[in-house]
Amino acid sequence: MFAIEAVLDIAINGGEDPVRSGDITQRQHIPKRYLEQVLQQLVRAGILAGKRGPRGGYTLGRERRRISLGDIVREVRQLEAETEPQDESVGSPLAHMVVWPTWNKLREELMERLDQITIEDLVREARERGVQSEAAERLEFHI
Repeated sequence: MFAIEAVLDIAINGGEDPVRSGDITQRQHIPKRYLEQVLQQLVRAGILAGKRGPRGGYTLGRERRRISLGDIVREVRQLEAETEPQDESVGSPLAHMVVWPTWNKLREELMERLDQITIEDLVREARERGVQSEAAERLEFHI
């Protein structure tokens, strides 16, 4: 969820300048330590692009309509899978023969659905619900 929120935040609040991770943390209340790991993983996957330096931060790595929620979840899942126990002796026969296969089937169905939803879809929904963009606010000026 945090990874999706972070990418959506960048899509909504990105403008001329990249979005800083500290700003995402502040707006979305995502733990900074976790966020940095996730953002770097998403950069390696090409979902985001990172820029270093004082005016650095993150931008989308490709068009919003070309980033699905499935893309994001797969990358974060890969990061989390690195820390999961790999010992197949863990668990009962019931878990191995019934629970885990059922869970895996549900996960596949969920991923199929997530592949159908893009960041563009969520940006559109955010606008319809009145979510404000800091990038748009920076562009507004009064005379």
